[in-house]
Amino acid sequence: MSAAVDLLTFGESMVSLRSAGPLSAGGSLDMHVAGAESNVAVGVARLGHSVSWAGVIGADPHGEYILRQLRSEGVHVQQRVDPSRSTGVMFLEQRTADLTRAFYYRSASAGSTISRSDVGAALNAGPRVLHLTGITAALSADAREALEYAVERAAAEGVLVSLDVNYRSKLWTRDEARAVLAPVARHADIVIASDDELDLVSSTARPGTSDDAETALADELLGRGVTEVVVKRGADGAGVHTVSGRFESAAVPVTSIDTVGAGDAFTAGYLSALLDGEDVAVRLERGTVMGAFAVSTAGDWEGLPGRDELALLATTQSGATVR
Repeated sequence: MSAAVDLLTFGESMVSLRSAGPLSAGGSLDMHVAGAESNVAVGVARLGHSVSWAGVIGADPHGEYILRQLRSEGVHVQQRVDPSRSTGVMFLEQRTADLTRAFYYRSASAGSTISRSDVGAALNAGPRVLHLTGITAALSADAREALEYAVERAAAEGVLVSLDVNYRSKLWTRDEARAVLAPVARHADIVIASDDELDLVSSTARPGTSDDAETALADELLGRGVTEVVVKRGADGAGVHTVSGRFESAAVPVTSIDTVGAGDAFTAGYLSALLDGEDVAVRLERGTVMGAFAVSTAGDWEGLPGRDELALLATTQSGATVR
């Protein structure tokens, strides 16, 4: 029997209120949906795959807004409403042209209460791929238990597991993250990390972003059963380490206006190509294209392409108008 859904992900989605300048100066705020997992869900859904997102929201307009936005993007939502807690909120401040700051109001939020039972119900659909991020494990003890349960159950049932480290220093320390994520990573088929996050899924702290350090950390993960170690390097492109070799891809040259969500867009492209049965090189290429769309458009996910738009950046001259 075929899987009911191509990709399942779960975690906390929040309302994001964006400022074009310093928050202390006041001014208007734009309202968006934010969350690493839902960013990936939207990106994969736009590329034509069936996607499910599971999470908890408050009984408030913010939660209703999140559900409406995700459903409008074709994402199937499996939500629990917690009437005693609020949906999380994040403020994003464009402090300078090159620096964005996030301010979280998510402590004890509805989303942080996601539990093993919430995740178990979502897994019953039998997804082909389960995508997780380290952010969920940092939210609460219940959320951490839910992530650990999900990754162990998915691995036991033959579901391909993707883990994006997605370290958030405002949620926990590097040592706290490593203590949780290193054991989790042994159940993952694909580990995705920025070059400065790889040591957080290592058995010991090995800071450094040199090529030698990256190779050593990737080799450790491959030796523990991970099949693909995907490294995101922003403007320097991305790479993948496998037991059969290493693959590299340069970033697609675009004008960057908003880097928030770029890593999630890359992940969405990579997993979409995997679902299509493409090889590692094609997955890497699609990931960098999706990342380019993300940084060259405003918002976490709003500018991500549909499948028929994937070739736009390669076929259209910069600054041109498609007529």
